[in-house]
Amino acid sequence: MKTSKLQSQEISRYAAKLTYQVEPSQSKQIAFPEDGPFDKRLGYVQLPMMQERLLQRGYEVSKQVHFSDALYDYASRGFFVPYTEKVQAGLTLHDCRAEPFYQFKYPTHHYPDFDSIPPLVIQSLLFIENRDLLSNEEPLANPAVDWPRFAKAALSQVGKALDMQDQSAGGSTLATQVEKYRHSPDGLTLSPTEKIRQMASASVRAYRLGPETLEARKLVAWAYLNSVPLSAAPGYGEVHGLGDGLWVWFGANVDDVNRLLDPARNQNAPLAEQGLALRQVVSLMIAHRRPSYYLAQGREALATLTDSYLRLFVQEGMITPPLMEAALKAKITFRDFLQSPAITRVNNNKGLQVARTRLSRQLGVQLYDLDRMDLTADTSLNMPLQNEISRYLQQLADPTFAAQVGLFGERLLSPEKTGDVRYSFTLFEKSPEGFKVRVQTDNTDQPFDINEGSKLEL
Repeated sequence: MKTSKLQSQEISRYAAKLTYQVEPSQSKQIAFPEDGPFDKRLGYVQLPMMQERLLQRGYEVSKQVHFSDALYDYASRGFFVPYTEKVQAGLTLHDCRAEPFYQFKYPTHHYPDFDSIPPLVIQSLLFIENRDLLSNEEPLANPAVDWPRFAKAALSQVGKALDMQDQSAGGSTLATQVEKYRHSPDGLTLSPTEKIRQMASASVRAYRLGPETLEARKLVAWAYLNSVPLSAAPGYGEVHGLGDGLWVWFGANVDDVNRLLDPARNQNAPLAEQGLALRQVVSLMIAHRRPSYYLAQGREALATLTDSYLRLFVQEGMITPPLMEAALKAKITFRDFLQSPAITRVNNNKGLQVARTRLSRQLGVQLYDLDRMDLTADTSLNMPLQNEISRYLQQLADPTFAAQVGLFGERLLSPEKTGDVRYSFTLFEKSPEGFKVRVQTDNTDQPFDINEGSKLEL
């Protein structure tokens, strides 16, 4: 229990058997996740349904993952498949040149790797949540199990069941929390069985790189900071990760916050700015415990808790007294979503609208969900030509340009009518596979697509 020596040997040996290989054609040995916020958001839960819809529409599975026997048995028993999961995903669309013309990244802000996280951010997280996570004293340590915390939580559950106390203590380490809010139903622990499933899955994930777990423990901290759920905001939707939390809830410049908390880059920064950045980060790390409460009606309680942790930081030598004073004096301003909405806008490019709408219909998902999937799709559109023709059609509303191209005259247009005409244009190219749409656009600047959504009569 102290050194984790036995479990490091046995679990790492078992985890080495949990392999997978991408092979041609549809896989006959693969298990898809059935629940979990992360797996739903990235589209993994819907994969069987989407695959069936596409097969019915004439698509083929060109290649797919094939699980090893051990991994297939492991996943079939309900455990979470161990691999380095993405902390940022989203929809990417390519045109016919294989060039991306749309990339939605969610969460918007993230740390690309562990080394990019400011040291004070890591220290704050560990102090609040899991102080021994990155300790070098036990290189074989299992980050999924904190035995004293687990024993206390188990005893408190017994006490609650016997009506000897009102609240039960939490036994989750950061590693099990990540498993919980990513893969457990609704991101919750609703039974002792679910807690065991989280701990077992987190243990296997920790030892899949070998008996020594420091790198795996770094991945836990990195994943947590990039994906911790922080409620939902008007006009934006779900908020995940420290970076998006800073921007959505406080309107903070994430790059500035990271710079202010990095000793290598903040030497000339005013102490007041460093204090505000620290307060914002600590507040969000506390808020994740009850985000819908602390980030809405419980803001005063959040401020009080933040103050107490800042004072503890000084006692532990994590920050200097002047920085603590600056952080205590700093006042967090929450974003006013009416005056300054946190909205991610999608441009009104007609080709993009056509591609997203058609993909949404084919997969049977809404546009909001489509953008947040781990999905890349190729289209037949030629975007440079699409944009060029779109600009040309928009120019026709200008009387000067309309005159240049000969639109005025008897039974033709008059200068005051040029802005009232709606033009649409579709271009097909013949290919061995059939006719491919290269351009589909109009000059309405509206989501409505004249080419597909209207009936024209002459």
